[in-house]
Amino acid sequence: MGRMCCVSVINTVDTSHEDMIHDAQMDYYGTRLATCSSDRSVKIFDVRNGGQILIADLRGHEGPVWQVAWAHPMYGNVLASCSYDRKVIIWKEDNGTWDKTHEHSGHDSSVNSVCWAPHDYGLILACGSSDGAISLLTYTGESQWEVKKINNAHTIGCNAVSWAPAVVPGSLIDQPSGQKPNYIKKFASGGCDNLIKLWREEEDGQWKEEQKLEAHSDWVRDVAWAPSIGLPTSTIASCSQDGRVFIWTCDDSSGNMWSPKLLHKFNDVVWHVSWSITANILAVSGGDNKVTLWKESVDGQWVCISDVNKGQGSVSTSVTEGQQNEQ
Repeated sequence: MGRMCCVSVINTVDTSHEDMIHDAQMDYYGTRLATCSSDRSVKIFDVRNGGQILIADLRGHEGPVWQVAWAHPMYGNVLASCSYDRKVIIWKEDNGTWDKTHEHSGHDSSVNSVCWAPHDYGLILACGSSDGAISLLTYTGESQWEVKKINNAHTIGCNAVSWAPAVVPGSLIDQPSGQKPNYIKKFASGGCDNLIKLWREEEDGQWKEEQKLEAHSDWVRDVAWAPSIGLPTSTIASCSQDGRVFIWTCDDSSGNMWSPKLLHKFNDVVWHVSWSITANILAVSGGDNKVTLWKESVDGQWVCISDVNKGQGSVSTSVTEGQQNEQ
């Protein structure tokens, strides 16, 4: 018996972008939507109560804009964007007006991914580039940003970066109350060398490669470290040009033993993977112009619970467990 799930398209936003949209991100409160496009613009919409009011049309990039990322609202209304023009721009709203607050131009090629660290660490942005490097921008106050760079993080290029949650695995069970946890900053990256790499910050502030995760046979297009409430298992999703999506899990506290499980083999490139806030549902979008939603069943199998056709806004929920397990 296949489990059905009804996913309805709540709202469709006509962005009036003049070219392909590459990313769309809701802010922390779900009231605003940021989009970016090959038309070189970043747009911000108020989407409260099903509406769509254009708040800002941000111009500053000189090439296609690949990704946008909202910072945590404790730092105000801050948005990062990255582009083929080799630049990362950080935008900030002040008294209702959005302006460029910082521009990072330290890469030699397209910047493909930006991701803010958990807010517990301060305002830190990881940026992955086609030049193979990953840069980390840390806000030090008074409009100043410190830059650290991991050169040759991925040969040929880095396509994606994703931070580990600021939660110590197992702390839900083991953490003594009242004791401040010993956070270790970590993030994952995916590249054109078919690898996922895990990075950690050393005590001297330098970044060190901690792990290489090998399973994909073509470029890794996206990585997504799952949110956590402090259970012992850490989870990362990855997707690739090879059409495969893997779920990586690590149960040991040292973080050294990661095992991959094939979620599904699609017939086309898979561009993006994204976790729900509770980390129990994974959204997957691919070259077939569909978004599929996946959930882990009690027996540990990943099951497709619905798929959404991006183009038409229509929804198909007829995929059964049995069909999906015949991968």
